[in-house]
Amino acid sequence: MSDVLTGGGPALDPAPGAPALDPAPAAHGRAYWALSDTLNITRRYLTHFQRQPVTIVWQLGFPIISVLLYGFVFGEAMKVPGDEGDYKDFLMPGMFVMTMAFGFMNTAMGVVTDASKGVIDRFRSMPMAPSAVAAGRGVADLVVACAELTILALTALAIGWRPDNGALNGLAAFALLLLLRFSLIWVGVWLGLVVPSPEAAGGLYAVAFPLTMISSVFVAPSLMPDWLGPVAAWNPVSSTGTAARELFGNPGAGGSSWVEQHAVLMAVVWPLVVTAVFLPLAVRRFRALSR
Repeated sequence: MSDVLTGGGPALDPAPGAPALDPAPAAHGRAYWALSDTLNITRRYLTHFQRQPVTIVWQLGFPIISVLLYGFVFGEAMKVPGDEGDYKDFLMPGMFVMTMAFGFMNTAMGVVTDASKGVIDRFRSMPMAPSAVAAGRGVADLVVACAELTILALTALAIGWRPDNGALNGLAAFALLLLLRFSLIWVGVWLGLVVPSPEAAGGLYAVAFPLTMISSVFVAPSLMPDWLGPVAAWNPVSSTGTAARELFGNPGAGGSSWVEQHAVLMAVVWPLVVTAVFLPLAVRRFRALSR
């Protein structure tokens, strides 16, 4: 086998009389095998989704239930900044953001479940790239996030929401939403490798809930108390939500603070910062696990 698959050592000579090993794999470098390992891990996670329909129903059904709950049950009592437009037009970009933000909980739960069952240890004992487990989980969760956004957008269109700022701006808004989800994937991977059990991972909802509620998902920061509004405005979730409203052409995208006036910029900066911090932490934590 190649020196990459044997941990970097010299290739082993075949035993006398054994067929010669195929020299083609040895010609591939580390990047090739890292990509191959990542794709294999991605396929594994996506296969698990196919074999666990309840998980798919929950992850894809929760956004639809949330839209119906907040849009029709609470919608009439909610206020749009400046009394501009229908609350559902204000709400939908926030629901997109909330779905992407809550996704890191699914990532953390999946990783800690694998770790508690010894799957992570089996991966570590195999001759594979150390980054493949984290990267494969990230790619799989991003595919699921695309499915969630698609279903949520179709639901939004069905209840009357419309992006009014052109197709390109609409695609840019969805790209920012996926960028936020991409960054939070690494938070979920790291948390999944840190918490000791799936039961403990369930307690992380105490972190996810304030992250989305103290933001511009449901209410504009300008309508919050003076001491809470700035906290919500500087929440990374708020930056993506405000940027999405601006790009979709929906009401309530404004705000007087610097971070709200530069929401599109901050919707790029915040995810890059989160990724730069938590992606290395996730890979380092994986390498540090005991065999």
